[in-house]
Amino acid sequence: MEEQNHISHQTAFSLKGKLCLITGGGSGIGYEIAKCFIHAGARVIITGRREIPLQETIAKLGENAHYFVNDVTDLPSLEGLVNNIELTLGYIDILVNNAGVNLKKNALEVTDDDFSRIIHTNLNAVFALTRTCASRMIARKSGSIIMISSMAAYYGIDRVVAYAASKSGVEGMVKVLASEFSPHNVRVNAIAPGFIETNMMKTAMSSDPDRMNRALNRTPMGKFGKPSDIGWAAVFLASDAARYITGVSLPIDGGNSIGF
Repeated sequence: MEEQNHISHQTAFSLKGKLCLITGGGSGIGYEIAKCFIHAGARVIITGRREIPLQETIAKLGENAHYFVNDVTDLPSLEGLVNNIELTLGYIDILVNNAGVNLKKNALEVTDDDFSRIIHTNLNAVFALTRTCASRMIARKSGSIIMISSMAAYYGIDRVVAYAASKSGVEGMVKVLASEFSPHNVRVNAIAPGFIETNMMKTAMSSDPDRMNRALNRTPMGKFGKPSDIGWAAVFLASDAARYITGVSLPIDGGNSIGF
């Protein structure tokens, strides 16, 4: 039987003609995902709370990058954000839920407000924006949604209880949403970055050399990853090359999650 919807090696990894929304895309891993998407032919929209950093970022990314000022934790604003994007730039084909916050504190010192803030940003806001975009994708019978998970959802890292809880929630959400959305040709997957050399990670590790050594010692490749390693993995999951992949969490970690 001849394969339907044939894709060629020239187009399998291409995102040409796709419009991608990346939350928190002004710096770090989000910026690298945006850059890789543009190299793959997509137009990208990045969001964040501060306009000047967003303007500086799209100046580096070029003419296929756009920005909208938005705070993902303001849940009532998300419907308007998506409406505004689709009215001005076109349908959103790919959503990358990259925006997130961390908190490093001993569990007994984490307050209810601390815990709620992390859960609200990393889980509640992710679901609210995903629901808003997915309702349109399902109606169009096309879409790809990528969550950003973490090694903190894979094993017990000390002093990140709220963050680990939020990312474990994301892992569960991926499975359920993939089950519900995939029959409508909307795929849902996660990327779980290992220890990636962002400015935030370098700052955290330089203040905690014991943690850095432990991270390296259990990483079989013996080195930290680059932000582009996450960016190209996101391109793959968003592309037709991954058209039969849904409901997975892909560790990009140099083997950290299976290291001894």
